[in-house]
Amino acid sequence: MRTELPPLHEPVGAQPAAGSAAPYYVPSGDEVEVFARCHAQGLAVMLKGPTGCGKTRFMEHMAWRLQRPLITISCHDDLSASDLVGRFLIRHDGTVWQDGPLTRAMREGALCYLDEVVEARQDTVVVLHPLTDHRRMLPIDKTGELLQATPGFGLVVSYNPGYQRMLKDLKPSTRQRFVALDFDFPPPDAEAQIVAQEGGVALGDARALVQLAVRLRALQDRGLAEVPSTRLLVAAAQLAAGGIELRRACYRAVVSPLSDEPALVGAMRDLVDATFV
Repeated sequence: MRTELPPLHEPVGAQPAAGSAAPYYVPSGDEVEVFARCHAQGLAVMLKGPTGCGKTRFMEHMAWRLQRPLITISCHDDLSASDLVGRFLIRHDGTVWQDGPLTRAMREGALCYLDEVVEARQDTVVVLHPLTDHRRMLPIDKTGELLQATPGFGLVVSYNPGYQRMLKDLKPSTRQRFVALDFDFPPPDAEAQIVAQEGGVALGDARALVQLAVRLRALQDRGLAEVPSTRLLVAAAQLAAGGIELRRACYRAVVSPLSDEPALVGAMRDLVDATFV
């Protein structure tokens, strides 16, 4: 049965609190509409895209729009199933159960966002499987509880396809449990608007930063492991807004975080100098 959504210029559910503002986000396609439909239908979502292209900001924006709490989990090599689900804790007055963030999100009807899910261990990722189909439930083996997701709960993971290693990828059986939204760096005009808004600089300076990023991103085929993200451009803009010369801000916030290899650093600094003459 088709679930009707309110118009997309209106947040779904309760109206935002007085004075609250939507986290700034510039859509690049139909991702807002598709995500809202997935949430209404209880579908799990995968956000695919390079580091720093706006996936986390998109989640903050959609949590505001849908009026749901947002619980973010940064995945890493040592993330265990207990870290997600919960564990027993020993206290002075006995043993108590403490919910993990995933369990808490299910009870509260929150959006649960697992950032860079590919970093988590495979045995941890398997815990998510019963939440990604019609069951929407979580077996908690240690307590014997079979937890059903509260209405409003949504499971979202992010994934950087360009950052894959031999033993660090999602299994096809896991990937096919999610609706995938593809993200990339915004078009130059839109990216400049974002940098100006978030970085607090004039639009002309923001455009120059984006022009630099376009040039630097072309170095990926010459050994640059990660290209400059929109996040790095915003950091450079914020330094400039705080009084640091824009060229020096780019050295510190854009060039230095990307590489320590002398030849690459030299090439990037040359591009900075050519951009801000």
